[in-house]
Amino acid sequence: MLVNRSIQKISAIRRLLTEFPAAKRTNMTTQTRLRSSGIEFKSGALKPKPEENRIAPLLVICAVLPGLFIGAQISKSVANFLEENDLFVPDDDKYLPKMDLISPTTIE
Repeated sequence: MLVNRSIQKISAIRRLLTEFPAAKRTNMTTQTRLRSSGIEFKSGALKPKPEENRIAPLLVICAVLPGLFIGAQISKSVANFLEENDLFVPDDDKYLPKMDLISPTTIE
């Protein structure tokens, strides 16, 4: 019984695919996509342009900057904690140039 139903469904799908050529199928999916995307009403009329919020960039800046500053403070305090407890101490000698090689007499 279950096999008969699945065979019936497959044959119904095949009939639908053969009744509608590929051009009609793509046209139907395009129309459905436009309607479901919120561009037009069901009647086919275009929806009005949405209102623009002029202070949106300011709101984004107000949301992002506090997060950056809070993150910087947290990372700074964690780095200080690690240095105080000798869990991680950066070696500054690797990154600074050696000053004893440079003398004022060599520069002329």
